[in-house]
Amino acid sequence: MGSLEEAEPAATEGPGRERAGRPLTLTPVNVEGWRYCTSKLMNPYSGRLKSLRAAWLSGKTRPIEYRKKQLEALGRFLDEKKSDLFHALHEDLRKSAFESEISEVAFTKNEVMETLNNLDSWMKDEYMSKNLATKFDSAFIRKDPIGVVLIISAYNYPINIALVPLVGAIAAGNCVVLKPSELSSSTERVLTETLPSYLDPETFTVVTGGPEETTKLLENKFDYIFFTGSRNVGKIVMTAAAQHLTPLTLELGGKNPCYVDESCNFQNAANRIVWGKFFNAGQTCIAPDYVICSITTREKLMPCLQKAIHEFYGSNPRESPDFGRLVNNRSFQRVRALLKSGQVAIGGETDESDCYIAPTVLVDVKESEPVMQEEVFGPILPIFTVADLDEAIQFIKRRDPPLAAYAFSSNSKVVNQVLDFTSSGGFCGNDILMHMTLVSLPFGGVGYSGFGKYHGKFTFDTFTHYRASLLRGMGMESLNTLRYPPYANRNLGLLLSATSVRRTGMCTLQ
Repeated sequence: MGSLEEAEPAATEGPGRERAGRPLTLTPVNVEGWRYCTSKLMNPYSGRLKSLRAAWLSGKTRPIEYRKKQLEALGRFLDEKKSDLFHALHEDLRKSAFESEISEVAFTKNEVMETLNNLDSWMKDEYMSKNLATKFDSAFIRKDPIGVVLIISAYNYPINIALVPLVGAIAAGNCVVLKPSELSSSTERVLTETLPSYLDPETFTVVTGGPEETTKLLENKFDYIFFTGSRNVGKIVMTAAAQHLTPLTLELGGKNPCYVDESCNFQNAANRIVWGKFFNAGQTCIAPDYVICSITTREKLMPCLQKAIHEFYGSNPRESPDFGRLVNNRSFQRVRALLKSGQVAIGGETDESDCYIAPTVLVDVKESEPVMQEEVFGPILPIFTVADLDEAIQFIKRRDPPLAAYAFSSNSKVVNQVLDFTSSGGFCGNDILMHMTLVSLPFGGVGYSGFGKYHGKFTFDTFTHYRASLLRGMGMESLNTLRYPPYANRNLGLLLSATSVRRTGMCTLQ
């Protein structure tokens, strides 16, 4: 397995990146076995995980009453520690109380309420259709917990990304290890110091630390891993999971396109693009990564973008209480380097001491430049020009599928054309980010932007094993003789007739 520190973090930095050097004095025959044994003996998390597994095997988390009690406690945590969470989010990201409420605390609380409102129906056995051979039997899907699961969170929405998966993991009846991002250290501290007092310590624990600790944690066997972060670290997490054949969800990122059509209310479009792009200082995995449009459209859109930025953040966005900061100097250096691409048309001001980059729009960018090659994940919006809609669609299609795609047009056919002929984790027409607010819609990537999905019932499903179940009686053995040896052609015909599936709605007359 590669080390967590060997991967250079991209936009959403993951939980860690390096593993310590390995002994070189052992023979090739014994080295893997030695590593396995020593990792089991020396791993600092094996004791906690053993306790969690014992709790899960005891069946403690299975009753619906227990699950609801834990979810209600999580809801109380969000209510009672809201001011602490707001303070931590401001320290980590200079996030305003408004953005913290709608994107972190209230967002997560909605997930808790949705789950509590529907958990009874979600957990019920789902009875399925049967064939003639099983007509008198009971066929159903049992919703089983998976076991002991690991949630590795990211820094950009450190409450949302940590606790929304936790809601589904608890609802599904699992024991949980939560690993918050060490990059949002103030929020990590609040989660570590206060959340365990609300949840059952026999079935839930928080693990802190950086690359070395996360690498050690991943050496252990989990029954499911839910990771949010960069592609590079995601590959390492996936490699670690493969050592134990552990299934996982990867919520990654990508270069989310935003097509703006010539037939458009440009000021409305600009308002929504500016809001979605510069929300949380651009550190949003589904923010529009670039605008793609014709030169004519760009010239109409530019003054509207300028107006929206001024109205939202004032003449000096650095003084606005509503504009955030990049998480740390490393992120600042990476994003600032992208200003060398194209030409700065709006913004461009920076302050390293404050991790501040003004809301910026770039024009005349080339596909080969860094700002069009890597996920921006900051307050820089490049505008890439094409001849028309067809060229825009072809440009989007030849790149890796992004986590989100957007299209603005007064012509619904144009919006649907982008939807029909591109691929992305999610899609929103004539707005930004808003599809994520619906607990009824799945959130997740496709291809290089990740795999798996969550939010609402989809989170419950992610952490649930759908167990195929058939209950039969002990009688009527004469019917079973059709499938027993010695085989006979007559029995084969009857058995096939009793188990076959026929196409419906087709005329069978010759």
